[in-house]
Formats: sequence, C-alpha cells, structure tokens
Amino acid sequence: MTKKLVYFTVDGHSEQAEFSTEDTPENVRELFRAAAEADGSDILKLYNVNGNLINISQRLAANTPDSRYSLEVVAAHYTGATVAAELGFDVMALERRLEELEKRIVGQQFEAPDVVHDMAHKLDVIRDKLENINHLSWLGLYKDLSSGPTLQPFWSKFNLTPKSVEKCRQVFERVNRLCQVPITKEVRDYLKKPSFDNWQWDDAEMIVLLRQMFIDLGFMTKFNIEMPVLLEWLFEIYRHYNDVPFHNFKHCFMVAQMMYGLTWLIDLPKKMEDLDVLTLLVSAICHDLDHPGYNNAYQINARTELALRYNDISPLENHHSSIAFEILENNNCNILRNLESESFKRLRDGMIRCILATDMAKHHEILKNFKSVISMFDFSTKEHKDLCMQILIKVSDISNEARPINVAVPWLECLLQEFFNQSDLEKLEGLPVAPFMDREKVTKPSSQIGFIKFVLLPLFEALGELFPVIVDEIITPVQKALEYYTDMQQALEQEKKKKEEERDQAAASEGQADAFKVVKLPEKHKFKVHTLSRSNHTRVSSAKQ
Repeated sequence: MTKKLVYFTVDGHSEQAEFSTEDTPENVRELFRAAAEADGSDILKLYNVNGNLINISQRLAANTPDSRYSLEVVAAHYTGATVAAELGFDVMALERRLEELEKRIVGQQFEAPDVVHDMAHKLDVIRDKLENINHLSWLGLYKDLSSGPTLQPFWSKFNLTPKSVEKCRQVFERVNRLCQVPITKEVRDYLKKPSFDNWQWDDAEMIVLLRQMFIDLGFMTKFNIEMPVLLEWLFEIYRHYNDVPFHNFKHCFMVAQMMYGLTWLIDLPKKMEDLDVLTLLVSAICHDLDHPGYNNAYQINARTELALRYNDISPLENHHSSIAFEILENNNCNILRNLESESFKRLRDGMIRCILATDMAKHHEILKNFKSVISMFDFSTKEHKDLCMQILIKVSDISNEARPINVAVPWLECLLQEFFNQSDLEKLEGLPVAPFMDREKVTKPSSQIGFIKFVLLPLFEALGELFPVIVDEIITPVQKALEYYTDMQQALEQEKKKKEEERDQAAASEGQADAFKVVKLPEKHKFKVHTLSRSNHTRVSSAKQ
C-alpha cells in the first residue's frame, strides 16, 4: 500500500494530508473537506501552482512544501430555497408531504403500499446526491475520470416509451444552464480518449460535450456556426433518438465520441479537409436517428413501411439519413446554413455515403474495397478518401469492445436486450429468428467471440495498417476483449460439463440403489437379485425354502 503526502494551503493556512493510493475518491475528498472545515453541501476547488483546476482523488500527485496546492471553498451552504430554485421543486416540501402521507396511512391501520416505500427510497437517493455534490472539475458534478462506470444501463425492458415532451424540456433547460459553466482542460482531454466512460454522464451533459467537440475542432469559426443554432440542432438530434435499449442517444454520443477520439489520435485535420472532418462527426451523430430498436431483417421480413419505402435496400440507414436532413431543413437548427452551395452538396453526399456504410450487410464489400487500396492509399484520391471515411464511421459504430471491459459489458447487455426484444416479437409474428438474437441460444461470450474474430478485428486491423498509431489504443483492447470472452466461454463450458457429470453420477447412484432392492414374491418362490461387480450383468438365483 503506497502512501502519499500532499501539501496545500486553505484560507492562508498551510496544511498537509496523507492518504493511500488505495483510498476511495470519497475518502480523499472528505480529508480535504475536513481540512477546509467545509460541510457536505460546500463546493471545493483545488488548484496547482500554475493556477489550473485539478481533481481531488487518490490519483492526486504528491508534491513538496514549495509547490503547495491551493484549496478553496467556493460556495456556501445551499438553502432549501436555493435548491428548490435550481431543481424546479422543493425537496424538503416533497419529503414532508411523503411523511404526512405515511402517517395518514399508518394512522388508519393500513399497511403502506409498495409505491410509497419506493417513493421514499427514491427521495432518499435524491437528497443524498444533493448533499454530496462536490465541484472537482466542472458543472458542480464530480466525475472520477479514472474509475469504472457509476451508472447502470438506463433502459428498462418494461419502459421503452419515446421521450416525453416534459423530459425533453427539462433536458434542454439543464443544457442551457450547464453551458454557462466552462469545461476544464482535464475533461476536454478525457473526451478525446477511446476509453471514455459514458455511464458517468447524463443526457444533458453529453449534449454539452458534443457542443464542446465542435468548439475544440474549430468548427464554429471555420463553418460560421452560430452557438444558438448548434444547441438547437443538438436538441433536435436528442429528441429524435428513441429510448430503445441500444440504438439510443447514448449510443449516438459514444459513436460520435469515438469518431472524435480517432480524429485527434490519427490527426485527421492534417490528412483531410476540414469539411471531411465535419462530415464524419455530423454523420456519427446522425447515423441512427429515429432507430425503432428492430433491425433491417425485421423491417424486411415484416414488410414494414420503411422496408416498402426503400425497397428493402438499407431501410433503416436510408431512414436515418433522411431524418438528418429533415432536421436541417429547419433554419433555426441548420448548422450548415452558412455553407456555400458546393460545400453543402459535398457534405450531403459524404453524409449519405457514411451513414449507409453502417449497414452491416455491406460490411464485407466495403472492407474488401478498402483493403485493396491500402498499399497505394492516397488522400488526394477521392475514392481512397471516401473508403477511409466509411471505414472510420464503421469502426466508431461498433467500437464498444475497444473500450474498458467495465464500460463495454453494460453496452453488450443493452444490445442483447434489444436483440431479445426483436426475437420475441419475431416468434410471436411467425417471422424468421436469427440465432444470435434468440435468448434461448445466446450467451454473452457466444455472442461476442465470433463477432470479434471475424468482424471487429479484421476491420480494426485494416484501419491499423493505414494508421499504426491506433494499435495500442484501439486494436489491443479488442484483442483483450476476445481473451476475456474466450475465458468466460471456457468457464461456462466447464461448469456445464461439471453439472452433466454430477447428473450422470446421480443417475448411476439411483440405478445401483435399485439393483440391490429385494423383490418380494409369493412364499413358494422367492428370488434375490445380485449384482456382478465385474461383468455388470445381473445374476438371478433361486432361494426356495
């Protein structure tokens, strides 16, 4: 266990704190909170000698008395009125009303229904979150950029309804508030990493992070995009993603984030035109708009309106692209309205090509064409560049296994839930069911091993031939994921074999017990059954009295 000694000042006084690298972020924060004599509702900020804001966690670098950090308490205690104004409702009043309801139910000698207990629990969770907010990087919300996921997948198989108007309004209002707070360099750097953990961020925060991508890539200036128009566009994008288990706004964000990370990792702005980079990011954000949670095979087999409209040719991808340009028809959210006609035409052509490339039915054809030009690749050749852009969005679209296991596995659970929903419906409607979607035939490892071997790795390795810089960040994690699922599959097979052996042994034991039973016959003819240990044949002998 490694100890760290950290020196800092608070209110003009010199302090020092000692903690272990194995301590939790919460314990380290409490240590600094105690030094500042701050309460749970106070907001702390820690600065280094350069005046930069830094995280308070067990990863905080040790320093010397000559390079002390500066700890500041930047917010006083929140009052009930302040919290009510921020949230739009009074938590204290809600708690009092709930307590009164419980008293009335108990007073009438009734057992409180489960819904009341559930409400009380949820209220405790809300209050706990409000009492433990710490400002360590931005927005008054602490994100441990080094830890695993803090949230579980959002979906519920019992609640797959579209976003309500009220939910959209609340998210949009919160986005406007969050935009008033600057995002630190630490978070902006973390946003560029393929290991980004989406489970720590809610929808409003992810919208703000998408906004930051446009800012940091210089798109606001290069393409004369007005900030209100960008926000309105992002909100419309959010509104047009359905709350299905997998192909939802969170998936949209993760694909865009991987594309953003690859843009910086590969240094695309030095290899492509700015318009191409914009095309890639916008395509990633729009690539699954209005996805219904049922794939192309279902659309075609069920003869849905989408399949009929697009003649069974990539019905979903055509629909996603169509919705993307329908949104841009509204001038208030048309981020491309200041592009010249020719530039818009090029971007539209590129977006349609990229979004249609995400249809897995075209996977092998696109990959084969890309591999054929790698050895002679030239960014100045339109055909080569177009193929590269298709490969980049394909990699981004199916990149979850390139992320840490504790980020990827919840995404696999979301995907399997969506698959199972579809296969259940297909069985009810008498439609063909793909084996990899059947809940009775699929396990986590069986769903991933073949996919990683024959789809992910060949795709990622092809891109790695052109851009070797991605090997450590993208390809190696996928190889580790394959090992992880292979080990899981072997463990499941061993467990299955063990259970089969135990079942066989139990059956054999029952057979032996039956073999030694004495069969009662009339007194004149009584027989005993003996078992021969060597031949395993039965010998019957007479035992007349």
